[in-house]
Amino acid sequence: MLFPDSRPRRLRQSPVIRSMVRETSLSVNNLVLPLFAVPGKGVANPINALPGQAQLSCDNIKKKAKEAWDLGIPAVILFGVTEKKDPLATQAYKKDGIVQQAIKAVRDAVPEMLVITDVCLCQFTDHGHCGIVEKGRIDNDATLDLLARTAVSHASAGAQMVAPSDMMDGRVAEIREGLDQEGYTDVAIMSYAVKYASAFYGPFREAAGNAPEFGDRRTYQMDPANSREAMREASMDVEEGADIIMVKPALAYLDIITRLRDELDLPVAAYNVSGEYAMIKAAAEKGWIDGDAAMMETLLSIRRAGADIILTYFAMEAARKLRG
Repeated sequence: MLFPDSRPRRLRQSPVIRSMVRETSLSVNNLVLPLFAVPGKGVANPINALPGQAQLSCDNIKKKAKEAWDLGIPAVILFGVTEKKDPLATQAYKKDGIVQQAIKAVRDAVPEMLVITDVCLCQFTDHGHCGIVEKGRIDNDATLDLLARTAVSHASAGAQMVAPSDMMDGRVAEIREGLDQEGYTDVAIMSYAVKYASAFYGPFREAAGNAPEFGDRRTYQMDPANSREAMREASMDVEEGADIIMVKPALAYLDIITRLRDELDLPVAAYNVSGEYAMIKAAAEKGWIDGDAAMMETLLSIRRAGADIILTYFAMEAARKLRG
């Protein structure tokens, strides 16, 4: 049916009609807030490349988690930042490591909140890579045991979900086995199954202090040109025991989110990464865009593509808009 018999504008005539026919909804329940934990007390180090975000000591992690919960945000994902680094990333799986302390801080402040932890070694290795380095190469298989030890240590500290972001082959199966052997069968795995070697990670590297000392991460993170490979990676992680599949970054890979949503029956997460956040903040500061409107449009686009869960530095700002 064509104009004048068909008039799509009839369904746009008022806010009430528009809300009734809206196809995609964004809820605070879709949001996860990333937090960066650092040693000390009373620490809140602003992250220059991530305006409004900061590295926080555990006492301030408590306060931020409680504030997020009061806004309706159901979950946080924790990253650890430490100056004590070594080739085997021993601080990653140390019983009283910074992430382990932050887990306990959040659980103490908000027992009901879902605590997710990033499981990787790059913040804790002196070379900044996500795996063990042998003769200048990332040793995939030697890395798996350390990743599993890290995940188990997080579960022991109280994490209800672990999120391996390293992109080593076989790590989901190794982590699942390690968790199950220690009795943590209820701890879920949200796998960074489809993580691209992206230009949008720059601000995160300032926040986490994990820039590689040599080379880059292209031997383990994915080529941005590939989409069929994304399906293979995700399918492997599903078979190995992942409970949720994640795509990172989000905006440049909305097509990948949609493909996963169409082809898999697991929940799909997407990470609205630091560079995506920083671009909107920078343009808004210049007065070139309406920052709040761009934020909400961006998050809605990720939901529309098919993501059930969105990890985003905008979580608290978006929650305030959604509640407002």
